[in-house]
Amino acid sequence: MKTLNELLHIVQNKKERKKIVVASAADELVLKAISEFQKFGLIEPILVGKKNEISRILDEYKIALDNYNICSAEDDVESAKISVEIVRKEKGDMLMKGLLSTKIFIKEILNKKTGINTSGYFSHVGIFESPYYHKLFGLTDAAINIAPDLATKKHIIINAVQTFHNLGIAKPKVALLAPIERINPKMQSTIDAAQLVKMQKSEKFTECEIEGPLALDIAISETAAKHKGVNSRIAGNVDILVVPEISSGNVFYKSLTYLGNAKAAGVLIGAAAPVVLTSRTDSPESKLYSLAFAYNQCNRK
Repeated sequence: MKTLNELLHIVQNKKERKKIVVASAADELVLKAISEFQKFGLIEPILVGKKNEISRILDEYKIALDNYNICSAEDDVESAKISVEIVRKEKGDMLMKGLLSTKIFIKEILNKKTGINTSGYFSHVGIFESPYYHKLFGLTDAAINIAPDLATKKHIIINAVQTFHNLGIAKPKVALLAPIERINPKMQSTIDAAQLVKMQKSEKFTECEIEGPLALDIAISETAAKHKGVNSRIAGNVDILVVPEISSGNVFYKSLTYLGNAKAAGVLIGAAAPVVLTSRTDSPESKLYSLAFAYNQCNRK
C-alpha cells in the first residue's frame, strides 16, 4: 500500500460490524472521528463517561451517531475500568481513549487482575504515509515500552509484523535501527539488533525478513547503502522500522508528522483487542486512519 486512503478502501469492503468502546467519551474530536468512521457502517459505539456531558457534545456539535449506547461513569478512573471490563467480557471489539489521562487509561489495560493485556507484551505500532517514501511503513515502539530488553523487543517485532500480515503483507521487511551498522559493545542497540537477527535465523519467531543493526538512512535508501558499502537485501524497501527505545522512537514519530509532512495512524497491539490511543493534537484525518487501522487488526467475531 502506498497511501492511508488505501487502508480506508480495504476496510470499506469488509462487512462485519464491530463494537468500539470509548473511555471518557465526552470529547468533541473523538466523537467526530467516530461519527466519520461510522459512515462506513462498520462500528457500533459504546460511549463510557458522564452521560449528560456526552449527550451535550453530540447535540451542541450536531455529531450524528447511530446504534450507540452510553454507559455512565462518574470520573475518568471509573470510565477506564468500565471500558476495559466491557472488552474483557468480550462485549466490545475495539477500545479507544477519549478525554482522559493516558496514564489512567493504560494502567487499567495493564492491570494484572482486571486488565486485557492477555499476551503479556503490549506495544504501539504507527504506520506512516510520507511524501519522501514510496509506500506505507511502520514504526514501533514509540509510545509504550520505555527501555525494552531483548525479550520485549522480540515481541514488539512480533506485534508489528502481525499488523502487517493483517494488512496483507505476507513477509514484511524489518529494519532494527541503531546509530551504526556494526556491533559496538558500548551501544546496546547494536548488540540487541544483532542478537535478534540471530534469534530469527535460529527459531524464526515470526514471518518476516529482518536485518540489523541498520542506520536510518541505510534502511530507507538503497543509494545510501551502496555509498556506505553496506550489503542489504531490504535497504530502500523496508516495511517496518524498529526503534531501540522510546526516546528515539517518540522523537522520530513526531518529527515525521510535524516536520516531515507525513500522515499517520497508530494502534496499540498485544491486548485482547486493538486499542486506539490518539492525542488531542492528532489531526481528524489521523484519528480516522487510526480507527481504520484498529478495525483492520480486530480479529474477534
